[in-house]
Amino acid sequence: MISRTSLDRRSLVRWRTAIFTLFLLCGVTFASWASRLPAVKQNLGIDDFEVGILLFAMGAGSLIGVMSANVIVVRWGAKRGLSVTIVGVAVGLFLAALGVDALSAYAVAVVGLALLGLCFGATDVMMNVEAAAVEQAFGRTLMPLFHAFFSLGTVAGAGMGVAMAAWGVGPSWHLGAVAVVWLAITANALRSIPEHETATVDPDAATPSRRERVHAALEVWRDPRTYAIGAIILGMAFAEGSANDWLTIAVVDGHDGSEATGAIFLTVFSVAMTAFRALGGPLVDRVGRVWTLRALSIAAGLGLVIFILAPSLPIAFIGVALWGAGASLGFPLGMSAAADDPRKAAASVSAAATIGYVAFLCGPPVLGWISHQIGILNTLWIIVGLIAMSGLASGAAKPIAGSKVGAGHH
Repeated sequence: MISRTSLDRRSLVRWRTAIFTLFLLCGVTFASWASRLPAVKQNLGIDDFEVGILLFAMGAGSLIGVMSANVIVVRWGAKRGLSVTIVGVAVGLFLAALGVDALSAYAVAVVGLALLGLCFGATDVMMNVEAAAVEQAFGRTLMPLFHAFFSLGTVAGAGMGVAMAAWGVGPSWHLGAVAVVWLAITANALRSIPEHETATVDPDAATPSRRERVHAALEVWRDPRTYAIGAIILGMAFAEGSANDWLTIAVVDGHDGSEATGAIFLTVFSVAMTAFRALGGPLVDRVGRVWTLRALSIAAGLGLVIFILAPSLPIAFIGVALWGAGASLGFPLGMSAAADDPRKAAASVSAAATIGYVAFLCGPPVLGWISHQIGILNTLWIIVGLIAMSGLASGAAKPIAGSKVGAGHH
């Protein structure tokens, strides 16, 4: 079995490129599906409640995938696990593509999206575990850049969706093609990922049994650091997710902007977020993970307050740019912190991702219900509170002894 620490420079670079590719294509695939929702709704002749069930099938599948990923990594290793889940993503997307258009079968679409979500969630955790291992191997903060590639992928996927809709290409052809491209490129990238090595410290020690390894995977839920990192991720996942789902509505209903203006606001948010993810690594290596998270939580909170109270749209633009920049690194740096100890990396990243996914999935409907009672801008004050919680929990992201990244002063 290959020891990852003994890889030559060329193998390391190929490994890093493979993980960049996975992040990028996950973004493309996710946004390709999301961008065709209006066509899906029209083709199937369904109402908003039935669209909600489609999204719930995918979301519930994702959550199960995220929660089971650490057991997959512990039993088979990330590379073998990914070789199964990337096929599952392709099959799920292909089924969903057939269901929403070619067959016009709602049940087939639901099954496809549940499978897509399940395999997508597990893939997400495993590629983050691999990204953290790459980061430790290079001794530099790379996690924000990996997540920037995901963000770039979502922009590319959404752009392609707009083009396909404008050209009148049906969802079956579009999403079916995405499924084929996904499978071809990710399967090729997988060849550059080194084999999993079992995390035994003593080479002469007996390899732990499956039961012991599964027990170790669940043990992470007893560690207070898991919950503190979870608080960082929870606050910033809400800050990010609430923008994706409610920002356009807040511009229209709260600030009397047009629908097109709302779309521009969301673009500004996404660009600020992607730019900070692309540039965030060197900043973390200079000032450290903890101080970066504290500064950015202040920026996100301040930006959101400016957006809520803005007397005019130009001032609201300043707020939304700060909000996007501030929310950019909470999730990737939380993942990076969770993976500091290579022996617990898979379990910790899975636990942290589970908390983040719960925020992404449960946040928007809860905020929707509250905004129905008190209005969307008033509801956003809850996010300000969650951002403050994230900032106060930042100390938990301090690198543990032996970690090669996140301490600062590189």
